[in-house]
Amino acid sequence: MDQANSLPDKNTVASRIEDLPIRVVSPKIGVFTRIQNIWTFRELLVSMVRKELRIKYKNSILGFLWSLLNPALYLVIYYIVFQKILKNNMPLFAIFLLCGLLVWNFFSNSLSSATTTIINNAGIVKKVAFPREILALASVGAALIFFLLQACVLVLALAVFQVIPAFSYLWLVPFALLALVFFASALAIALSAINVYLRDTQHLMELVLLAWFWGTPIVYPFQELGVRLAEKGLLYLYFFNPVTVIVLTFQRALYAKVSYMSGGQVHPLLPAYSPGWFAIQLLIVILVSAVLFLGALILFARLEGNFAEEL
Repeated sequence: MDQANSLPDKNTVASRIEDLPIRVVSPKIGVFTRIQNIWTFRELLVSMVRKELRIKYKNSILGFLWSLLNPALYLVIYYIVFQKILKNNMPLFAIFLLCGLLVWNFFSNSLSSATTTIINNAGIVKKVAFPREILALASVGAALIFFLLQACVLVLALAVFQVIPAFSYLWLVPFALLALVFFASALAIALSAINVYLRDTQHLMELVLLAWFWGTPIVYPFQELGVRLAEKGLLYLYFFNPVTVIVLTFQRALYAKVSYMSGGQVHPLLPAYSPGWFAIQLLIVILVSAVLFLGALILFARLEGNFAEEL
């Protein structure tokens, strides 16, 4: 009897169990099984992309027109400021800028949105079973739709300013876009998982993207910095940034000018490499992105098991 009375009652035991830290171990699902699951849930991915698009322009009168107005406004402002007011000798600087800016907008928007997507969708993450990587990929998918809409402005600008693309390089653009989507997807999946545990990640990314932007030849010609690095034998450092190769491909194919004459001097703008050189660089980016994508899935698998607890 004394032993029975000394035992804690059920309520006490239950309360102690609730106080214990619970660690959920994620199931051992292989990387390729995860890729297969993403493909199986592709309809859900499409639905998530549509949701991202609806949320962005909810209760907006102009809706998707805002995606077109953004690059169009950049084009007009930079044309007036640099071509008319500051008298920049670089021909059609606004077109040059827009070629790189569209690439960067897609990349930046993908990572910014994907970093917080798991936290923002905590409700369904804790209640519904599905491949959570889809949330990050949906952010990339939505950014891709905006990119395609904004690309219409660039095509229209090329027609208005009568810019003739470099047709021998034009076939590289789809491969550059594939490399961009692949690279952004890899980083998006990794960052979305890390941010669940380290919430400073989303704030750190703002600073990283700012430095990354100025480290990519978007608002200044590649050769401005490339020539100086080449003199010191450090040009290879420039290509450690995968976005640089992608931006250069868009600029070389669409802007098409590698140099211009001013004051009796030739001013280099873009590297005069052959299409084969660009193709090799893009292939390297795609292969590196593939490795990063697999690594991101492995990292996501290790961190996913405790999402519900952390959220």
